[in-house]
Amino acid sequence: MLSPSAIIEPGERTGTFRQADDELIVDADGQSRISTQDFALAMIDELETPRHVRARFTVGY
Repeated sequence: MLSPSAIIEPGERTGTFRQADDELIVDADGQSRISTQDFALAMIDELETPRHVRARFTVGY
């Protein structure tokens, strides 16, 4: 199950997001965010190459 960051906002696809299991990912400013483009990319990557079978994971910058 892919859990979103606290903030999902419009933005460009960077492909430079980080992944974690069950902990919130925050950046240097303490913000938990990801663009809609990168969130979609993470979802498609997981569908094509499952790495978190029956497990929660999250993505963010």
